[in-house]
Formats: sequence, C-alpha cells, structure tokens
Amino acid sequence: MEENNTNMEDQVNENVQETSENTENSVLENLTVSEGTDLEKLKSEVVEQKDKYLRLFAEFDNYKRRTSKERIELIQTAGREIISSLLEVLDDCDRAEKQIKASADHNQANEGTLLVFTKLRTILQQKGLKSMDSIHQEFDVEKHEAITEIESPDELKGKVIDELEKGYYLNEKIIRFAKVVVGK
Repeated sequence: MEENNTNMEDQVNENVQETSENTENSVLENLTVSEGTDLEKLKSEVVEQKDKYLRLFAEFDNYKRRTSKERIELIQTAGREIISSLLEVLDDCDRAEKQIKASADHNQANEGTLLVFTKLRTILQQKGLKSMDSIHQEFDVEKHEAITEIESPDELKGKVIDELEKGYYLNEKIIRFAKVVVGK
C-alpha cells in the first residue's frame, strides 16, 4: 500500500509539475502575445499621435502665414479710405491755386481757400478726428507737451497761455499731444 501511495504521490507530483509547466508556458505565451499586441497597439498609437501632431503643426504654420499676409495687406491699405476722401480736397486745392494765379481779386481767392480748409476739416471730423481745446485750460501732462514756461498773471499760472501746435483725438484717443506755452 505504501508503494501505491508513493506512486500516487509521484504521479500527483508529476501532474502538478506538468500542470505548473503548462501553466507557466501558457502564461509566457499569453504574456508574449499580450506584450506583442500591446507593443503593436502602442506603436500604432504613437504613429497616430505623430500624424495628428504633424497635421496640427502644418495647420498652425498655415494660420501664421495667412494672418501675417492679411496683416501686411491691412497695413498697406489702412489709409486708403482717408486718402480717397482727401482726394476731393486736393482737387479743390488745385482749382484754388489756378484761380489765385489767374485772378486779380484776392477776396474771392481768400474765400475759395477758406472753403477748401472748411471742407478738409469736415472730412477729417467725419473720420473721427477732433481737435483739442487747450488755451486757458489747466496744463495736463496727459494731453499737453510744454515747450516753455513764461511769467504770467496769477489767474493764468499753471494754465496754457499759447498753443504752438494743436493736439488731436482720433475716436477719443490722443494721436498728437498739443505743444503749448504754460504760465508760471
């Protein structure tokens, strides 16, 4: 009976060993297959991500080129509307110059010149230009550029006495500071 038990134990041990070897082989095969599948899956994901990255980079590069081109075109044509508006005034200036040369009547030439100046101011105001009122106003470093200071009566101290160059706003934003003389 002991021999049967020993044989049975040996068989069980062999079966256990075979089973464990088969299980190990099976696990190794599964791991290898699984690792191979995961590796292929990872490779395909990397290729896909690389493709997406290249497409995105190319799209961004095209966007930069397109916006750069649009910006250059905008800068080149930004003044087109205002220049077109001023061509009428230039034509009037040419007519006034011919009239001044041909006419002996200076009053008529002066009136014509004043009409041209008025037309120019009107066109610029329509485009958003507004002149700054500075004379007898408090000196403001945000709007004025002091050229010099002169002695003045007490009521004019710290105020603008004279304006050498007008200041201008374009759509409520200062585009040129007024050059002024300030009383001290």
